[in-house]
Amino acid sequence: MSRVGKKPVLIPDKTKVLYKDRIVTVEGQKGALSRSIHPLINLEIKDGIVNVTMKKDDRVSRSLQGLTRSLVANMVTGVNKGFERVLEINGIGYRATFSGNRIVFNLGYSHPIDFDLPEGISASIERNNIIKLSGIDKEQLGHISAAIRRLRPPEPYKGKGIKYAEEYIHKKAGKTGTK
Repeated sequence: MSRVGKKPVLIPDKTKVLYKDRIVTVEGQKGALSRSIHPLINLEIKDGIVNVTMKKDDRVSRSLQGLTRSLVANMVTGVNKGFERVLEINGIGYRATFSGNRIVFNLGYSHPIDFDLPEGISASIERNNIIKLSGIDKEQLGHISAAIRRLRPPEPYKGKGIKYAEEYIHKKAGKTGTK
C-alpha cells in the first residue's frame, strides 16, 4: 500500500478545492491551478481534508494514489505559499540581465541568449549572477529552471556554468603536465 497516498491533504483557510468531472481545481491567495485526475483514482473532500482513494487495489492504482496525493498537496501549497528555485551563474563574464518578461544571458557564447519567461513564472536577478524564479505551479517551475540550466550546464573542471543553488559540483583534476 502507498504510505504517501494514504496521508490526507489538509486544506488551509481561504483555500477552495473543487473536484468535478475528473478535474480538481485549487484556488488560493496567489491564484488557481487545475489538473485532471486519472480514472483509477478518486478524491474525497470533507471537512477541510482531501483524501485520495483507489477504485481497485493493484500495483498501478497504488502508485497513482501516491502520485495524485503529491500533486494535489503541491497544488495546495503552491496557491498559498508558492514555490521558488534559485540558480547561480558561475564564470568570468557570465551574467544575466532582465528586460520586460525576458532574461538575457551572456554565457561565453558568441551571442547573447534571450529566454522568454512563460505566464505564471516570475524572476528576479541579484548581482547579475543569482536568478530567483518563483511561481505557483511546481512542475512548470521545475521545467523552466531545468531549461535555463541547460543553456550552459556546469562543467566539471572549473565549475563554470549555470547550477542550482543547492547543487554541488564535484570538480575533476585537470591534465597533469608530462616532461
